[in-house]
Amino acid sequence: MKIKTEQFSELHRKNMEAAMKLAQMSMENSQRIISLQVDAAKKMFKESAESVQALSAAKDPQEAVALRTQYTKDTAQMMMETARQIAEIGNASRTEFSHLMTEQLASGSKDMMETFQAFFSSLPGQNNNVMETMQKAMATANSAFEQIAKASAAGFDGAKSAKKKK
Repeated sequence: MKIKTEQFSELHRKNMEAAMKLAQMSMENSQRIISLQVDAAKKMFKESAESVQALSAAKDPQEAVALRTQYTKDTAQMMMETARQIAEIGNASRTEFSHLMTEQLASGSKDMMETFQAFFSSLPGQNNNVMETMQKAMATANSAFEQIAKASAAGFDGAKSAKKKK
């Protein structure tokens, strides 16, 4: 029974390592996004103060309208650039996540099947149908995940190329 416990412990350890990688990746990306937002807020505040000074020095209404229009345009461009950078971080995260999950499923499925085979083979009155059913279920789950990952990648790539065409 000790071998079975060690095998399950090793499987659990590998799953925890993968979860820790995902958590670390999530924290790093959150920090990058927050940093982008803080920088954008600082720039917008600075430009807003400069805009107020420029508007107060405007000599006629046309100059004031031109200054407001330019400030609005600059602000919109800055916000769009920040949103683009955040989207890039999100896309890179999605790619990393998909790669990590695919890798984890591939190695985890193999490890899990080996562990279950060892476990079931040591049980009295073993039933081969149980093992076959487990293998089919794992293969089906892997196939479904691969299809979801491909569909997700295609969706993001399609949205990204549509955005570039604009």
